[in-house]
Amino acid sequence: MEALKKKILTEGQAIGSEIIKVDGFLNQQIDAQFMYEIGIEFKKRFHDKNVNKILTIEASGIAIAVCTANAFGNPPVVFAKKASAYDDDDESYFSYITKSLTKNTISHVKLSKKFLSPDDNVLIIDDLLAYGEAALALCDIVKQAGATVVGVGAVIEKSFQGGSDRLRDFGYIVESLAVIEKIENDKIIFK
Repeated sequence: MEALKKKILTEGQAIGSEIIKVDGFLNQQIDAQFMYEIGIEFKKRFHDKNVNKILTIEASGIAIAVCTANAFGNPPVVFAKKASAYDDDDESYFSYITKSLTKNTISHVKLSKKFLSPDDNVLIIDDLLAYGEAALALCDIVKQAGATVVGVGAVIEKSFQGGSDRLRDFGYIVESLAVIEKIENDKIIFK
């Protein structure tokens, strides 16, 4: 998506060789009109997947997921909540993210069982795809529910961190709107 690449270059910031900040339009401040364009692009890429639920993780994925749902005719958006390791209960699906580049922690996520069923065709939406840990945790939750992951949509992918390859190795369809091949000398280089 050329408009996204341009926005990343003009409004984003590379930090070192691994981190990109896009908080001015994607994470902390949201360009609502642009999010709707992103939602339409995800609809184009997953139009044939019979999506009836969209799943993300709180908080930065929610706006993107809502705009994507709008493009799909407004199926429900559900999101896994961050939890502590001790929040595991019989009423929720529970998974964990083993590597967080920005936080250097293990994160636990959970979703109430009432929001997913075996009849669901789930599109997973992620703002940034790096190592794939968040997306894999969501795939695990969908699997626990007996539902089907129809695809994983990432707004920005850092391909050099291998997340999309890991997801594809598990058989998931991955569509990224902007793929960063590397960050070199604080410059973003797209694939």
